[in-house]
Amino acid sequence: MTQSAPQMTTISVRLEGAVAEVSLNRPDRSNAMNEAMWQELRTAMRWADATAEVRAVVLAGAGKNFCAGIDLAMLGGVAQAVAHADPARSREKLRRLILDLQDCLSSIEQCRKPVLAAIQGACIGGALDMVTCCDMRYASADALFSVREVDVGMAADVGTLQRLPRIVPEGMARELAYTGRNIGADEAVTIGLINRVFASPDELVAGVMQIAQSIAAKSPLAIRGTKEILNYGRDHSLADGLNYIATWNAAMLMSADLNEAMAAAKERRPPKFAD
Repeated sequence: MTQSAPQMTTISVRLEGAVAEVSLNRPDRSNAMNEAMWQELRTAMRWADATAEVRAVVLAGAGKNFCAGIDLAMLGGVAQAVAHADPARSREKLRRLILDLQDCLSSIEQCRKPVLAAIQGACIGGALDMVTCCDMRYASADALFSVREVDVGMAADVGTLQRLPRIVPEGMARELAYTGRNIGADEAVTIGLINRVFASPDELVAGVMQIAQSIAAKSPLAIRGTKEILNYGRDHSLADGLNYIATWNAAMLMSADLNEAMAAAKERRPPKFAD
């Protein structure tokens, strides 16, 4: 039985077949990330992870812009939120706040199901932190990307500086982080930040949903295992990665999904996998 989608104020969730569409839903504020949105993003991703019927996730933004980054009112309230008579305790509270925001975004990466970002319009600052957590990124021709934190006098602290150099060449990651300059969809696809450019936002949504549905038709166990192994291999040596996949498949290879895939191929029919 499908677990009911959580009711939230800044994010909407709907299940289309086996694909969950998670949409940032503050279009009047260009989906700027206020306190509720950070927490609700983690709630949505944990729901997608725990719901067996969900086999892939599309992360989108309502309105003209995907996301304008952290809400400036939230950023401006940080000093008051961590205030304490003891400066050391104040700094400890700030560190814990940053770690919690990191965890909110890392929930995308920790979701066992592939997460595909569909990006239109602005994808700035914290929004770029967000999409670097996704498995794949796609954009419409009007998309605009920027590591904007330097322009507000801070180093990006919730993931971009760690993940972006693993996605694009390090020199380009440093250029974007040091300059805060904007790049359009064409440059973003050239450097490997996004997988593909679609002509319009409507074509973007349709195209990304089609890709997500194709993933959802595969063996769920194999897809979850593949994401686990890719994430592990990124953070470990080649030898560690090979050892891990050997151990993983020693446990997971002989599965009902393997039997169904072989039977479907023999019978020349599409496979039907359990969630």
